[in-house]
Amino acid sequence: MIAIVLGLAAIIGSEVATLAHVEPFWSWNTPITWTGFILFADGIVWRARGRSWLRSAPREFAGLALASIALWLVFEGYNLLIENWYYTGLPDTPALRYFGYAWSFATIWPAIFEGAELVAVIRGAGGSTTGRARLQREARAGHQPSRSALAALSVAAGAAMLLWPIVRPSPYLAAPVWLGFIFLLDPINRWLGGESLGEELQGREYDRLWNLAASGLLCGILWEFWNYWSKAKWHYTVPIMPNLKVFEMPVPGYLGFPPFAIECFTMYVSLRLLWARLTAPDAGSGQTGHTIGL
Repeated sequence: MIAIVLGLAAIIGSEVATLAHVEPFWSWNTPITWTGFILFADGIVWRARGRSWLRSAPREFAGLALASIALWLVFEGYNLLIENWYYTGLPDTPALRYFGYAWSFATIWPAIFEGAELVAVIRGAGGSTTGRARLQREARAGHQPSRSALAALSVAAGAAMLLWPIVRPSPYLAAPVWLGFIFLLDPINRWLGGESLGEELQGREYDRLWNLAASGLLCGILWEFWNYWSKAKWHYTVPIMPNLKVFEMPVPGYLGFPPFAIECFTMYVSLRLLWARLTAPDAGSGQTGHTIGL
């Protein structure tokens, strides 16, 4: 209950202060409100399930926050090429500016995953029959996920989508960036014995996909809402319907938030598999850690 109250207080207090241009909230509204959202969502999930990211897996949550910084920098790198957004109102002091970047970026993956579990609680969705559980059963039975031609084609398509903006940068190439890692990494995750949305879809299990997609849309709306009145904020230069906006985001851009949440999942699963293999190379596929989005 304390996390829920603290989270709501941070969200409401910071937004009210931001609307009144009260510092430091006006300049730091994004990381403060997102920290509040994470606390709020985690508290709701804990009360509903008796387990949550912060309460049940605090060490992995800390790693997730650090990974979120590194993973978002991948997209910042792409933005240097396709130039779809830029920042204004940032602190003049470099140390404060980079601290603000780090704090804000550290909330992205945790917010998406906490949001997905919050959606799961609201929907009453999720359970023991997940793709992860079935992979474990297959492993015990001596079966391995197949390396089908379709999966290989997906990897090739994903690689092409991610290379395209590097070879021929264009502000119109946001979609390949927001989709490419899904096509590239999800089959690889499955081959390595990791959690795979493609494997779950094949087994007609849709809960995690819906939870992540809904979380992406929810978080996207909240990102844009809280960003709009902030002093330190981002602006978009996307050339598609640039004058038809809800807050700072052109309306078609909202379609990118659900795929982004799915991309967050595939990227983190890959990173978690890599970490498991580096730290415990004899431990197999490393199907460990907090279950994401269920």
